[in-house]
Amino acid sequence: MATELGDLLAVAEGDALAGLYFPRHWHPPAAGSTGPEVSATGDPVFEATRTQLAEYVRRERTTFTVPTVTHGDAFSERVWDLLMGIPYGETTTYGAIARELGNPRLAQRVGQAVGRNPVSVLIPCHRVVGADGSLTGYAGGLERKARLLEIEEPAEAAEARLF
Repeated sequence: MATELGDLLAVAEGDALAGLYFPRHWHPPAAGSTGPEVSATGDPVFEATRTQLAEYVRRERTTFTVPTVTHGDAFSERVWDLLMGIPYGETTTYGAIARELGNPRLAQRVGQAVGRNPVSVLIPCHRVVGADGSLTGYAGGLERKARLLEIEEPAEAAEARLF
């Protein structure tokens, strides 16, 4: 699917988006697991995804309403649910999510679950940064993570930046 963020592999399951992957994604779906290739044009799930992503890039949308479905283990599903609670324009850390799960020693495991998020952007794993605020790991590439965070950056912060 061609989008303002580049070409994406979109996977639907029924009336929900089950996957959204950038090229060279770290954890793409297994070969042969996505079903037949279909045109994104005319498919309601893909059309809604493309429209909402375009609105997001134009800073006209801060939340997504495309239904999503994921099939992770219980821990990953809990992490992905917490990602959905990170407000637009804000970030959190892997350690903060681990603490929210009740065990600060789970930060590395949280990072693994975040990296395996099957629905990029809509489940906002790009909003998770390192403990020192640095951009760390992103299955779609750090340049894309930086771009997504830039899209969400408040106008006053962008104006104050020197570069």
